[in-house]
Amino acid sequence: MACTDPPCYLQGVFFHLDIMYICTYSSNMHEIIKRDVTKTVIQRLNNFPAVALLGARQVGKSTIAEMVIKKFPGAIYLDLERPSDLNKLTDPEAFFDQFSDHLICLDEIQRTPDIFPVLRGVIDRNKRNSQFLILGSASRDLIRQSSESLAGRLSHIEITPFTQKEADFTDFRSHWLYGGYPRSLLADQETSIQWREDYVRTFLERDIPQLGFRIPAHTLGRFWRMLAHSHGQVLNSSKLAGSMGVSSHTIRKYIDLLEQTFVVRVLPTFSTNLKKRLIKSPKVYIRDSGILHSLLGIETTEDLFANPVYGASYEGLVIENILTQFSRWQASYYRTSNGAEIDLILTKGIKTMAIEIKSSISPKLSKSFWNSIEYLSPDQTIVIAPVKEEYPVSKKVMVKPLHLFIEEMESD
Repeated sequence: MACTDPPCYLQGVFFHLDIMYICTYSSNMHEIIKRDVTKTVIQRLNNFPAVALLGARQVGKSTIAEMVIKKFPGAIYLDLERPSDLNKLTDPEAFFDQFSDHLICLDEIQRTPDIFPVLRGVIDRNKRNSQFLILGSASRDLIRQSSESLAGRLSHIEITPFTQKEADFTDFRSHWLYGGYPRSLLADQETSIQWREDYVRTFLERDIPQLGFRIPAHTLGRFWRMLAHSHGQVLNSSKLAGSMGVSSHTIRKYIDLLEQTFVVRVLPTFSTNLKKRLIKSPKVYIRDSGILHSLLGIETTEDLFANPVYGASYEGLVIENILTQFSRWQASYYRTSNGAEIDLILTKGIKTMAIEIKSSISPKLSKSFWNSIEYLSPDQTIVIAPVKEEYPVSKKVMVKPLHLFIEEMESD
């Protein structure tokens, strides 16, 4: 990927036009990763008083923010984890009034959730767009006041680890094994393994307590690893509760916490008026495949291929890529009490799409799959597998590689 115009360098990142490129260098390699979410952030700021970038730690929120604020002369950046910046907000209303004509970026906003009512007053007085860019490592529901205090004033954008489309600089298996966090994906194997181990430890020992939760790190860590072993399976809260020695209600609280800090995805069951007896419990996935593999002690491709989680890991990776790219679709899975199942159901308006995910290059479809498709009658049925080219298995069912499915969805 060539760039002919002079770039602006900043901590291993350069910015060209409205797109961000993250560069890494080694003795024999120059890698560039393209992320175009920055254009969306700028557009939202031009149309909303405040924009929030939410996502797990280390996914690139601060890097994107540093690029965005360069488009707004005089913009101010405050990292609320730095005492010197936090002290500037001793009297936040006075600080914001002093810079009322500037874009103000507040990083790690979950450290100061009480500031949202102040932001609302400032936004309403200034009556203009592009006032605040807010970054947080927790969901808007976890940062409780944001949805209540800034309703109608704040647009949310979730920033995720790199998708397969963004990670086209590397081969698919490396992205699958290492996951999409930039520091894991761009590192050599040993460094990636160590980084992910440190990430898990820091998340449990620092990030969770900073959000105000008093759950022992070893307790939540044990639970997180248990979920990794149940990755892609129907949630059995009673079994988990028995293993942990806690109530099912506590298990639900743990899952909510991990979901709202962007490390776990809960996929609900398909809601329908059909008369089938459907499984009601959700499925649970570790959102990043690299973190999943770290929790399970999977270090190499050979380890992954030999592990029973191999198929579920691929399924989770596909689902995460699809839902990241097409967040406006409602997602669920379909499963009856007799075991008939479709891995992913996407609905948007009156349109329904059924997606089955197979990790084999020669996917075989069961009788229950065909029965489910006949019963559901989706508008479109796709089997996603690690194949090189698409091909039909019937008049209504196509097998496609993930990248082609995403390209076709984007073009519709």
